[in-house]
Amino acid sequence: MNNPIARPKILLVKLSSLGDVLHNLPIVWDMRSRIPDAQIDWVVEEAYVNLLTPLLSRDGFRGIDRIIPFGLRRWKKSLLSTKSWREFFAFKNELQAANYDIIIETQGLLKSALVCGLAKKNPEAIVAGLANATEFSGYEPIARAFYSQSVQVPLQCHAVDRARYVMCSALDWPLIGRDEGVQFYRAGFEDSFGNSQLIGLKQPYILFFHSTAREAKRWANTHWVDLGIELSKLGYQVVLPWGNTSEKLISDMLASQIPGSIVPSAFSIEEAFLVIANSSLVVGVDTGLTHLAAVLNKPTVEIYCDSPRWKTEGYWSDKIRNIGDMKKPPEVKEALDASLELLNAVKN
Repeated sequence: MNNPIARPKILLVKLSSLGDVLHNLPIVWDMRSRIPDAQIDWVVEEAYVNLLTPLLSRDGFRGIDRIIPFGLRRWKKSLLSTKSWREFFAFKNELQAANYDIIIETQGLLKSALVCGLAKKNPEAIVAGLANATEFSGYEPIARAFYSQSVQVPLQCHAVDRARYVMCSALDWPLIGRDEGVQFYRAGFEDSFGNSQLIGLKQPYILFFHSTAREAKRWANTHWVDLGIELSKLGYQVVLPWGNTSEKLISDMLASQIPGSIVPSAFSIEEAFLVIANSSLVVGVDTGLTHLAAVLNKPTVEIYCDSPRWKTEGYWSDKIRNIGDMKKPPEVKEALDASLELLNAVKN
């Protein structure tokens, strides 16, 4: 910043989805390490609040000072409801409890830009957002009308790097590169996990995150079966989570062909931390829970079938293997080799 404020009030606006929120986490630590006394607040869709609660400031630890839940997805389903409007005005009051010096919006959508517009700002406040779309990402140019600073980013830009472009521009810092590393959760966070209590789960187990919102990003069911059979021969229980009825049907079908595998009951994001933390390996397509495993530094094989690897691949750990790419789904052998490499590394 040209005239840096010793204790700036900073608002982060990243509403959704699971993977996008996770890939925005490093900028919290970037700022906290350089301006430790800053107030850092974050507006996020209410479904993803549990991703941020481990970063809440408490007991001398400084992370995120306020999480401000946003219920837009739910409110849209009942726009004429008095309850929805009451909740919206409660959100607005909470958002406007602070006058912000800096607002960093890394989503580039109208809904998130409108949050920037609703927030209270000091007269010289900087509102920084994206000036352009990256390839294969949603972007609404009208959002720029709500920024005081529109930040140009490369067309092919990893989600973590993209957030850093916007943040560094807002704070007038040199761009923070990958050589400085990334941090997602506080050191020692994994020590807070106990043992998974899901019924039927046995150690050691491997998670298969086979489902994703877009069908084209899925890996072939026959590939999951072939990989599962090979890993089950090594004594691992294959666990097949699901998020909705159609995904459960697929999990049931895969489980019927993979010896010893199970389809667990549905679990929340909060429970997902525990289930992932106690797994021996996670294999998954380009979806939020796979990225959560990579963020938690678990041995993770990320499978790309119809999305570009450069956009979200885990590059920060030697416990992550990224295979496949846009329109180039990997073969079973590549996934098996990557899985065995990570499992053997853990044993050694």
